[in-house]
Amino acid sequence: MSTELWYTERYEEHGAALSLKVREVLHREQSPYQRIEIFATESFGTLMTLDGLVMVTDRDNFLYHEMMSHPALFTHPAPRRVLIIGGGDCGTLREVLRHPEVEEAVMVELDERVTRVAERFFPLLCEKNHDRRAYFHFTDGIAWVQEAEAARYDVIIVDSTDPVGPAAGLFSTEFYRACYRALGEKGVLVGQSESPLLHADLIRQCQARMAEAGFGAVNSVYFPQFSYPSGWWSATLGRKGLDLDAFREADARAFTGNRYYHADLHRAAQVAPAFLLPA
Repeated sequence: MSTELWYTERYEEHGAALSLKVREVLHREQSPYQRIEIFATESFGTLMTLDGLVMVTDRDNFLYHEMMSHPALFTHPAPRRVLIIGGGDCGTLREVLRHPEVEEAVMVELDERVTRVAERFFPLLCEKNHDRRAYFHFTDGIAWVQEAEAARYDVIIVDSTDPVGPAAGLFSTEFYRACYRALGEKGVLVGQSESPLLHADLIRQCQARMAEAGFGAVNSVYFPQFSYPSGWWSATLGRKGLDLDAFREADARAFTGNRYYHADLHRAAQVAPAFLLPA
């Protein structure tokens, strides 16, 4: 009889699943908002799940965190003030604070326990948490944006979970309008927008709703992400005032230390597959 332990996330509506071989369970707790579990896997390092859904692994998180941060930051001409909604594992915050021009990075995460657990089990992701430019607020991100001062931020990153439950409002036209108001001239918004293969309609909705909210230029970037449904992921960007094709290419080429993002990829990642092109 096998004693192997596997973590499996099932995608019932798509008839598929992801399995990772687990060495041991490191931590389990029920926060006020969700069930947080940490596993030591055989080949993907430490794994965090929330309510049974994969959030982050040691091995492939760099793909997501780099693509959620660097395309947006290099698209803005001078990103000094950045707002991160969600992002409790702090990996996106770390990538944002690798940019020396950023003077303030505000992270608004609903569940403080996600961040505290990440600090314990994902110390590399949290290595910038004590940076003097980092500010943490554990509260509702939708309300934070709605109450923000007009033109307060240069870049807003919506590093959210799936569009269900409390996170559903982060994908609405009303929320995007609030982001538009909170962004300054030439401001950039980016939000994770799920799998191109499994959630094409959601990507189209995100693009349409950002345009409806006032963003003059809207597009998505596509990248691999093994541990998320289908292994293929996206983030959708909206920009005020300028086209998304214009970015600080020279700065992106000089930016070192990435494992996935680079200047040529910045352009290539915006090329949509044929099935997502406008009819």
